[in-house]
Amino acid sequence: MLRAQDSAHADGHDYVKGSPHLRHLQLRSEIERRLRTLVRDSIARTGHCRVLEIGAGHGTFTDVLVGAGATVTVTEASAASAEHLRRQYDGDERVTVFHDETGEFVLDQDESWDLAVMISVIHHIPDYVGFLGRLQELIAPDGGIFSVQDPLFYPRRSRTSHIASRGTYFAWRLGQGNYARGLATRMRRLRGVYNESAESDLVEYHVVRQGVDEEAIRALLAPNFDVEVFTYWSTQGPVWQRLFEKTSLRSDFGIQATNRRR
Repeated sequence: MLRAQDSAHADGHDYVKGSPHLRHLQLRSEIERRLRTLVRDSIARTGHCRVLEIGAGHGTFTDVLVGAGATVTVTEASAASAEHLRRQYDGDERVTVFHDETGEFVLDQDESWDLAVMISVIHHIPDYVGFLGRLQELIAPDGGIFSVQDPLFYPRRSRTSHIASRGTYFAWRLGQGNYARGLATRMRRLRGVYNESAESDLVEYHVVRQGVDEEAIRALLAPNFDVEVFTYWSTQGPVWQRLFEKTSLRSDFGIQATNRRR
């Protein structure tokens, strides 16, 4: 899985093109608003905000966290992205960057954070519940976990929502090229086949396991945090995003867990 992530996000990778939360202003603005509020609340409460950002890409939201006053420890599974971030924040003592080659780096540190941030990350982790169970132990008292841009659990979604997501994705995908790979991936999906050697199946693993179970995450975190699950519409194409974000359809979710109990 980590090798596939590293390969898929090599030098020159365009994070924005296929990422609704980076591409669409309303989604991005809402994420930025929540992050600023979480950081400022921590600073008001304790005088500081130590953030762990897992999977920062090219630092779009790292900039937001630092701008709000946080110090940020970044981990990246992609060697190219980690190197990009090191260059970008060279000389900035507020940001420390690590290339996480094992996926276990952060969990093995004798450290605690006021806030852990994961943006479009959880759906790439096969045992995301187990990962979050270990991660919550690293959160300082009164701290929090923020995760966003993960697909809702398919069995709980409406048929209309699911059809709209698939249809708008395919409409966008037709303009992206690389049709041979796309067709092969689609044929495996139709047959219910998961290929552990195919990069597309590894990187977008959530597609073959029916999304991410937001209620399992809520149940895991609720004993130790105040948990908000918020849902929204998200798709790649700008026209389809503007059309459906105004409706009641929901495709993705975020988790905001705060006030870590002592």
